[in-house]
Amino acid sequence: MKSSKIIKRLYEDYSKKFLKKILFAAFFSIMVAGSTSAIAWLLDPAIKKIFIDKDENLIFLIPTFIIITFATKGISLYLAKSTMIKVGEEIKKILQFDMVSSLINADTKLIDGKHSGKFISNLTFDVTHITNMLSDAILALFKDSLTLIGLLIVMFYQNWKLSLISIVMIPLASIAAKTLGKRISKVATEAQERSGFLNSYLIELFKNHKLIKIFQKEDYEIQRSDKHLEILKDKNAKIRTVYVRVSPIMETFTGVMIAILIFYSGKLIINDEIDINNFFSFLAAMMLAYQPVRSLATINMAVNQGLSAARRILPIIDNENEVKDNQNSTDLKINNADIKFENVSFKYVEQNDVVLEKVNLDIKGGKMSALVGHSGSGKSTILNLIPRFYNIKSGDIKIDHQSIYNSKLSSLRRHISLVSQDTTLFDDTIRNNIAYAKMDATDAEIKEAAKLSYCEEFIKDLPNKYDTLIGENGIRLSGGEKQRISIARAMLKKSPIILLDEATSSLDSETEEKIQNAISILTKNKTTIVIAHRLSTILNSEKIFVVEKGKILASGNHEELLKISNQYKSFYEKQIRKG
Repeated sequence: MKSSKIIKRLYEDYSKKFLKKILFAAFFSIMVAGSTSAIAWLLDPAIKKIFIDKDENLIFLIPTFIIITFATKGISLYLAKSTMIKVGEEIKKILQFDMVSSLINADTKLIDGKHSGKFISNLTFDVTHITNMLSDAILALFKDSLTLIGLLIVMFYQNWKLSLISIVMIPLASIAAKTLGKRISKVATEAQERSGFLNSYLIELFKNHKLIKIFQKEDYEIQRSDKHLEILKDKNAKIRTVYVRVSPIMETFTGVMIAILIFYSGKLIINDEIDINNFFSFLAAMMLAYQPVRSLATINMAVNQGLSAARRILPIIDNENEVKDNQNSTDLKINNADIKFENVSFKYVEQNDVVLEKVNLDIKGGKMSALVGHSGSGKSTILNLIPRFYNIKSGDIKIDHQSIYNSKLSSLRRHISLVSQDTTLFDDTIRNNIAYAKMDATDAEIKEAAKLSYCEEFIKDLPNKYDTLIGENGIRLSGGEKQRISIARAMLKKSPIILLDEATSSLDSETEEKIQNAISILTKNKTTIVIAHRLSTILNSEKIFVVEKGKILASGNHEELLKISNQYKSFYEKQIRKG
C-alpha cells in the first residue's frame, strides 16, 4: 500500500474524529512558535537599550517581557503536548479495539495460521509506532515548522544576508533525514519481527514450564531466551543509533554555520552593515532554530516507522472473513436436528493433501453417533465443519434439510455446543465460566447446570465456592474438574446439537464415570456426535462411522461393524486386550 493512501486512511479513520483537539493543540503550537521567536527578537532591544544606550527606564520592563514570553512558551507547550498525548492514547485505544475486534471475529484459519505472540506484538509494538506518528509527529510538525518560520522571520528582519547563508542548513538536514528514514524503516520492521518471535517464545515458555522442569531444560531455555533477547537488543540498538546519527550531522552543520556567520558578520560589523545587538538577536534566533530543524529531521524517521507498522496492522483490521453469511442467509430452523454430509471434500489452505474426500454422513436427530479412526484420519475436522469453523471445498452440509451455507452463522452456532478434551476456560470465577454460555443466566440455572454435571462435588470444597478464581485456563483445577465445568457450560446453553471431541480421554476411571454420567444427561434426546478413543464409551451409539484417511470406510451400530468392518473389529479387539 502506498504511503499516501496509508496516511489518508489513518487520518479519515482515526485522526479526523479528533480534529478539534488537534486544532486546539495547533493553536498553542502557534503560541509556542510566537513566544520562541519573541525571545530571540527581545535580545535586540535588551542589548541596545540596556547595555549600549544604558536606558534605565527599560531595565525592568524588558526582563519582565522576557519572563512573560518564557512563561507563555512553557504553558502553551504543556497544553499542546498534553492535548496530543490524550489524542494519541484515544487513537491507540481505537486501533487496538479495531484489531482485537477483527481477531475475535476472524476465521479460525487466520488465528491458527499465526502464533498468538505475533498478534500481541502487532497489538503493542506496531500500534505504539502508529500512535507516535499520528500524535507526536503531528504536534512536532505544527510546533516546529511554525517555530522555524517565526525564527526565520526574526533572522531575515535582523539581516537577510546572514539568513540566506544559515538556511542552507535546512535542506542539508532534510537530505540526511530522508536517508536515515529509509534505513530506520527497514530496521524497525526487523525489530517488530524479533519482538513477535520473543512474544511467541515467552508464551510457549510459560505454557510449558512443567515440561521444562521435568526434562531439566532450564539452562537450555535460558540460553535460548538469551539469544532472542540479544537479537532484539541489537535491532533496538540499531533503531536508536540511527536516530542519534542526526546529532553529529546537525552539530557539524551548526558548527560550520556559526563559524561562517561569525567570519562573515565580523566583516558586516566592521563595515557598519549590522549592529552588535542585531547580530546577537540573529544568532539567538539561529541557535533556537537548531531544535526545530533537528526535530523536523527526525519526524521523517517516526513517519517511516509508523507507516511500516501500519502496513502490518491494517491488513489485520481489514481482514475479510471467508466464513460469513451470504446475502440470502436465513435463520436455521431446528426440527429433529438431523445432520447430513453430502459429498463433502475439504483441505486446509496450507496443505496440499485433501483432509476429507467426498464424505457422506447421515446422522439421525436426537440420537448419538460416533466417529472412530486413527489420529489424523479426519474425525475432528468433520466436527469442526458442522459449526462452520472452516468452509468446505465442495459438497454440502445440511441440518434438517437446510444447507448450513445458506443459514446465518449466529443461528447455526446458537444450536450447537462443543465439549473438547482441550478444555478452554477463562481466568475468571467458576460462576462466570459456566455462565459464559448464557450471560443472563440466573443463579439457580447456573447451580442446576453445575449439579447435573457433578461440579457441585468439588465446588463446595473451594474457598469461595462459585466465586473462586480458577487461574489461567483453570490451572487451579484438575483435568476432570475442568471438563465438568465445560459440560456444565454446554448444559446451560441447552442446544439441540452436541459435539464431543474425545471429552473423556486421559481421565481416571472414577472421574470418567462421573463425566460419562454428566454427558448422558447433557446428550439425552440431543443430536450428538462423539469422537472417542475408548470404544466402551460409544458402544450404545445409534450409528458409528469408521473414518480412515479422510474417507468413511464403514458405518453401522457396534454389532454390525464387528461383522462388516475389519478396521473397527481390529480397534475393538485391541482395546479388549488392553482392558
